[in-house]
Amino acid sequence: MNLIINGEDRQFESALTMSSLLAQLGMKPDRVAVELNRELVPRDRWPSTQLSDGDKLEIVHFVGGGS
Repeated sequence: MNLIINGEDRQFESALTMSSLLAQLGMKPDRVAVELNRELVPRDRWPSTQLSDGDKLEIVHFVGGGS
């Protein structure tokens, strides 16, 4: 399966849900927001959101900090 993540082509062996993709990428679910094909996907729908070949995802990682 070919996915475009943050503008970069990535290959994956099998079908994925959004949750399993984030786990495979080593991302903490409570620290990211995900847009699938230009639509923000609520966190509670990630386990049931099936990804398809050619999907475009934008993943934003939140970083804490400040002074």
